[in-house]
Formats: sequence, structure tokens, C-alpha cells
Amino acid sequence: MAQVTPDFSKMGGLVPAIVQDAESGEVLMLAYMNEEAWRKTLETGKAHFYSRSRGQIWLKGETSGHIQEVREVLLDCDADAVLLKVKQHGGAACHTGYRSCFFRRLREGQVEIVGEKIFDPEEVYGRKGA
Repeated sequence: MAQVTPDFSKMGGLVPAIVQDAESGEVLMLAYMNEEAWRKTLETGKAHFYSRSRGQIWLKGETSGHIQEVREVLLDCDADAVLLKVKQHGGAACHTGYRSCFFRRLREGQVEIVGEKIFDPEEVYGRKGA
């Protein structure tokens, strides 16, 4: 089997990482990985990402306890995007407390909340979610 790694040269050292529930197929979130986050994800089996706003690696769920256990890793055809199929522990992937970051739907020019809120971000992080 050939070893393929993401091409980190195209977006300033980052690749988009789509996170999907391994059982339901629901898209949970989009984040970014650099080489260190990629390596830590493969080494630990837990999703690690690169925070563009903080400029550092973070383990998903480190504060909230909502860890993502990686079940499968796929790379796109150009190796410049990653798909992680995960088991979402704790129920919520979104820092705003929703199961998925994609909890708003645009319908007829209006935004409606369609996702399930799992926790209050103010209680978990000491601040309100976005």
C-alpha cells in the first residue's frame, strides 16, 4: 500500500479537514490541519486541528470532553483536503453547543435553526458560543 500524506504546500501549510460522523454520515464540522495536527491525529487516533485564530494545535474536545475518535481517514484526489470519519464522544462537535457546526439552514431567504443543541458553551468554556 502506498503511503500518501496531505499536500500542505498549497494553503500556507494547512489543509481543510471535513469531519463526518462515521455511523450516520452527518457532517459535523470543518477545521484545518497542519503537519503536526495530522501527525498527532494519526498517532493518537483522536482528531487534532490547527487553530488559525490562536495559532496553535488543539485536540478536539480537550476542554469540553467532546472528543472525536477517528475511525477512518480519507484524502481527496489532489491530497489537499482530508475527510475524517469519527465517533463523536459527548454528542457535540460545535463549540456553540450544537451537535454539528452546520445547524442553520437557509430557506426562502430566512435562516432557521435545525440542529440539536447539546450543551451551553458559557457553562463549558466560560463564554458564549458564536
